Amino acid sequence: MLKILVTNAVQGEFTEIKWPDAELYYVRTGIGKVKAAYHLSEAINQVHPDLVINLGTAGTVNHRVGDIFVCRRFVDRDMRKLTDLGMEWQIDSSPLLAEKGYCTDWTEEGTCNTGDGFLTELTHVEGDVIDMEAYAEAFVCRAKEVPFISVKYVTDVVGQNSVKHWEDKLADAREGLSHFFNVLKERI
Repeated sequence: MLKILVTNAVQGEFTEIKWPDAELYYVRTGIGKVKAAYHLSEAINQVHPDLVINLGTAGTVNHRVGDIFVCRRFVDRDMRKLTDLGMEWQIDSSPLLAEKGYCTDWTEEGTCNTGDGFLTELTHVEGDVIDMEAYAEAFVCRAKEVPFISVKYVTDVVGQNSVKHWEDKLADAREGLSHFFNVLKERI
């Protein structure tokens, strides 16, 4: 039976999903790259999952509140600034997902931009969605050779009172993510 570890940063993002013929485990990682990496590493060591799915909320610059993106490509906006020093700042989780045959027909493709700051001012951001954990989780999963995918619900547009909108939209995010997986389950 397939073992799936589902991560979310905060309790307000928790979304129970249904997946046929799978054991699901959940871990709340906390906010930020360091906490996410630590708590995910611990959970992987305990559960030994076949797949890790990160569910959560995200901001955006170019899209709309309520959009959902399936991310297989991740950028670390903090490390991006240090590319001249040879720092790694991009991860593509597609190859391992494809090798295992997981999530191959999931659409709504997007790139997730991760950094330790909650962006509140409009700025140039590479990617479709902005969060504070996914890159770190993709990094841990790659290191542990566990397929990883992230499904993000857009709760706020950067520069438009982002913090308040994020808090107000958590219930909508849970409902939207639940609907996404209910529709997906019918296709499996």
